[in-house]
Formats: sequence, C-alpha cells, structure tokens
Amino acid sequence: MLPIQKIKAFLQNNPLMRRVLRNSSYLFSSNTISSGLGVIQGILVVRLLGGSGFGLLTIVMDFASNVNRLLSFRMSEVTVKYMGEALAKNDKQRAAALIKGIGLTEAITSVIAYSVLLLLSVWGARTFASDISTAALFRFYGLFLLANLVYETSVGVLQAVDNFKQVALANFYQSIALTVLISIAFILNWGITGILTAYLIGKTLAGFMVTGFALRELNDKLGRGWTRAPLKLVPAWKPILQFAFSTNLNGTVNLFARDNIRLYLAAILTTAEVGYFTLAARLINLVMTPLEPFIWPTYAEITKTIAQKQWTVTRKLLIQVSAIGATWTLLAGGGLVAIGWWLIPLMYGADMAPAYLCFVILLIGYGVANIANWNRPLLLALGKPNYPLVVSAIVGAVEIGLIFLFVPSGGYLVGAAIVSGYFVISIIWTALKGLSIIKQENVLP
Repeated sequence: MLPIQKIKAFLQNNPLMRRVLRNSSYLFSSNTISSGLGVIQGILVVRLLGGSGFGLLTIVMDFASNVNRLLSFRMSEVTVKYMGEALAKNDKQRAAALIKGIGLTEAITSVIAYSVLLLLSVWGARTFASDISTAALFRFYGLFLLANLVYETSVGVLQAVDNFKQVALANFYQSIALTVLISIAFILNWGITGILTAYLIGKTLAGFMVTGFALRELNDKLGRGWTRAPLKLVPAWKPILQFAFSTNLNGTVNLFARDNIRLYLAAILTTAEVGYFTLAARLINLVMTPLEPFIWPTYAEITKTIAQKQWTVTRKLLIQVSAIGATWTLLAGGGLVAIGWWLIPLMYGADMAPAYLCFVILLIGYGVANIANWNRPLLLALGKPNYPLVVSAIVGAVEIGLIFLFVPSGGYLVGAAIVSGYFVISIIWTALKGLSIIKQENVLP
C-alpha cells in the first residue's frame, strides 16, 4: 500500500486522531505562516536595531509580558474545563454564568497588571535596561494589557466550542498586520518606538478579533441574553477558583523558571548577549511553533478518553502525537543545525553569528518539549494540576541558582545549557508520572 493510502486508511480507522489533526490543522496553517512571516519580521528588526537594540526591545517586551503572566490565571484553561463541562451537559445557563464570572475576573486582573507595570516601570528600566529613560517604553508597550482585557477567556470559549479556526484566523491577520507595520518602521527608520508600536497594534488587533469571535459564539450557543445569567447559578465557585489559582501558580513557576530567563541574562550580561540569546530563541520558535497547535486539541481529546476510562486509547494517542513531534523536530531542527552557521550571518548580519551555537544548545531541551508536548495537559486531564507545578518549581529553583552562579563568568551559552537542561529534566519527569498513572489505572479492575 502506498504511503498516502496508508495515511488515509489510518485516519479513517482513527476518528480521535482525525479530530486532533483537524483542529490542529487550522492552528498549524496559521502558525506556519506566522513563523515564516516572523522570520521576515526578525530580519528587519535586527537589521534596524542591531544586536544591542534588539536586546533592549526584548527586555521591554518581556518585562511587560511577564508582569501579565505573573498575575494571569490562564483563563483559557479554566474556561475549557468548566464551560466545556457545562456545555457537554447542555446546561447553558450555568455555562453563561461561568463565562461571565471568568471574564470579569480576567478583566479585573488585566487592569491590575497594567497598574503594577506602571509602578515597576522605572525599576525595570534601571535593573534590566540600565537606562531609566527607557521606562516610558515599558509603560507604552504595556498598554496591550488593557487592549486584551478578556483575551484568555475568549480563547477558552473558542476552544470549548471546538472553533479553533477562529483563533487561527486572528493569529493570521495579526501576523500580516505586524509584518506590514514592521516593514514600514524599517523603511522609515522609526527605531525601537516604531517597532514597539507595530507589536502593540498587532496584539490589539488579535485581541479584538478573538474577543469578537468569542462573543459571536456565545450569542449563538447560549443566546443573546447570556450576560444576564446570575453568578449564583454556579453553586460552587471555590473549586473553580482553586483550579484558576493552580494555573496561576503553574504560570508563575514557568515565569520564573522559563519565561524570565532573558531578563535574568539582562541583569547579568550585556544587551548584545541578550540579543544573541533572543535570536536563538526565535529560531527555536520555527521548530516549536508548528507543533504548538497539537497541545490543546490533544488536551481536549485526552480529557474525553480519560473521562471514559479509555486508557489504551489515551496511550495510543500520546504515542502518535509524540511521533509527529519527533519527526518534525528532526526535520526542522536538524535542517537549521545543518545550515544555521552560515544562514544567521547572511540573514541577520555578521554580528549576530554568535547566536548559532546558542540555538544548537537550546534545541536539545526544546526538542524534548516538542516530543512530549502533552506532558502537562495529560496531568491536567488526570486531575493532577499541581504535580507539574511542583516539578517545575523544584527544577526551576535549581536552574535559577545555576544561572546566577555560573552565567556571570560563563556567558549566555552557559545560560542556554542550563535552560536546555531544565526542559529535559522537568518534561521527562512530568511525562513519566502521567504515563505511570495511566498504566496503574489500566490494570485496575
């Protein structure tokens, strides 16, 4: 049988994987296009700002984003779990009350996040950018927090109603707009302010589109009067708040152990070295981004199979998703390793050549993340949201200690090795725990 015929036969006999691939395909197409456009954007930004300017841009954007992550409750996950359960039971009134309460909570935290950013902007400029005059840039870019008041909740709504296509569409238009705006900033030599303006407009556009799509789905599924549903229709908010708090803790741990790395480097090293690390991370995104769409469709499907105690089906799905991740990582990652040594100087300039070895080191850890991208969603579906939190906290604490101990003398490459090690250890640890639970449940009577 020809390979294409084998694939068709496999999908015909595997409706679960077919649904995952269908929902993932929308996001995959969008993310693939976004990755390609992101390369163009990166070239223009680095050529315009240079290594040090690119490093400063990274610091400003990371600082604002990380303040948001610190206070975010990752409402998309909360929405998928609880609104999805209510819709599955056709309890529309409860679903309406849930989404109303979740959305209001996110809106309040978004306003608080921007207020915190305003208070910390001078400190952030002094500590990470070594230039207090850049505080205005921190405050300006942070406006995206207000433009995305209920973005996470809206994404969760679209995921809960199985409408991943709209999320992909918003990401696509954001990438198009961002590429056009960055091109204009490059041609007119607008500098870092022009680039930050482009990113701010792009985020605002995506936020408005996703929120608009979500409102349309809510009106369609719950009726136009869903906003009048009283919050008391949800008899127990406590477990929902506990779940949200757990996702916040997980996000906070990831913030300090993963998302804050470039700011640690900025506090220790030069902005140029931060630029090298950032470019390497952007190249890693070419390997990671196309597979990210599999995570949440997989989560949605394994949640169903686990609820039905279909343990063999769950394991089979995880193996199939890992096989896809391994294949893509070997092809894309291996290709970049083979040609990156001359491609980076050619595209980004000779002064960015030091980013190549950093990319190779990071690829080890991120490759493991690609292959076992289901590690945390599996434990969420198994009702163990705190386990990956504990693992990330333990391994992350060691990681941060090693960064401040060895990076000052070893430089950004040592930092990359430490980060890569964090991914390898924490993800394998978490994945093995989830698989062991499935194995135990499968042998129980």
